[in-house]
Amino acid sequence: MQAFSQLITVVAISFALFFHTTGSRPQLQEQPKEEQNQKIQVAILLDVSNSMDGLIDQAKAQLWTMVNTLGRVQCENKKNPVIEIALYEYGTPRNERESGYIKQINNFITDLDSLSENLFALTTNGGDEYCGHVIYRSINELKWDHNPNSYKVIFIAGNESFRQGTVSYTKACDAAKSKGVIVNTIYCGDRLQGIREYWNLQAECGNGTYSNINQDAKIDDIPTPYDTIIYRLNEDLNHTYIVYGTQGQQYYSKQKKMDQANTTMSKKAGIKRAEVKSNSSVYNNAGWDLVDKAKEGEVVFDKIDFKTLPDSLKNKTKDELKIIVKEKQKQRASIQSQIITLGQKREQYIKEQKNNTPATATLESEIERIIKDQVQKFGMKIQ
Repeated sequence: MQAFSQLITVVAISFALFFHTTGSRPQLQEQPKEEQNQKIQVAILLDVSNSMDGLIDQAKAQLWTMVNTLGRVQCENKKNPVIEIALYEYGTPRNERESGYIKQINNFITDLDSLSENLFALTTNGGDEYCGHVIYRSINELKWDHNPNSYKVIFIAGNESFRQGTVSYTKACDAAKSKGVIVNTIYCGDRLQGIREYWNLQAECGNGTYSNINQDAKIDDIPTPYDTIIYRLNEDLNHTYIVYGTQGQQYYSKQKKMDQANTTMSKKAGIKRAEVKSNSSVYNNAGWDLVDKAKEGEVVFDKIDFKTLPDSLKNKTKDELKIIVKEKQKQRASIQSQIITLGQKREQYIKEQKNNTPATATLESEIERIIKDQVQKFGMKIQ
């Protein structure tokens, strides 16, 4: 017992000496909280009934303006958010009645060429438009980010009564609010008619907005002195890609196919697409392009199957390939910089030509306006 008392005394003296030396009690070091990356997740729900040909044309032609806007968003930590876009069609009898005449065209993806290809594949066919149902399905089917600081948003565009179908819009809005998803409605037609048909959901869906457009409005396509130069630079840009992998050539062919499709649709679509391709934070093809993939580090060259490279590169050494890729990266950066600069000059030229004439509201203008306003609520801003 005496030995135990002596041990206690020694321990007490040791602690007293420690506290006297350090001048404070030992503190547990707080572990830094892991920073969650912010995302922008956009679900586009398009009415593809018979009267919506103009809406689909606007979506095809104006996708790249929306993506261009998203690509200029920056978070408070100066990083660019990951951008994912999903696409649904609704209102056509080619889809099953039990499913609400709804089809998910693609889940959240970052592959913008595939998204554009999907838009160009959309066709119209008369049917019943179940707005509540398509919102509810998109809320439950898509993998919405859990980070409360991510901007999660639905844009639903169409016409006819919002109250059609067996799933009520109030149920859909409750589901959206439970996951922090903003629902914006865009009515194709007269504003007051849209309100009469219950498209004004601001009260039910929280912070969403209601707007209306003329879905048959002609695409604003003013020619400028910069168009031809940007097209040529876009061709030069395509020559900086180095395909790899079993599907590399397939994706490269899709890229060129969508260049052609968008340019044929309108000058503006082709040029806005070129501008998006010049923003590596949003248009990144690391899955099939070695120039983008190499940004992940030199370890990439240890994993590449040289047999999947273009014929001119298959017999190169690893060091030779590194030099070629580095040169392509420099070329690409220079071309992208030129496209961005010319794109800005082009916008200024168009603004002067319009002479402040009010523009007709289209799918493009409304989505762009809404995004610019709403991202600010999540600590993001447009550069």
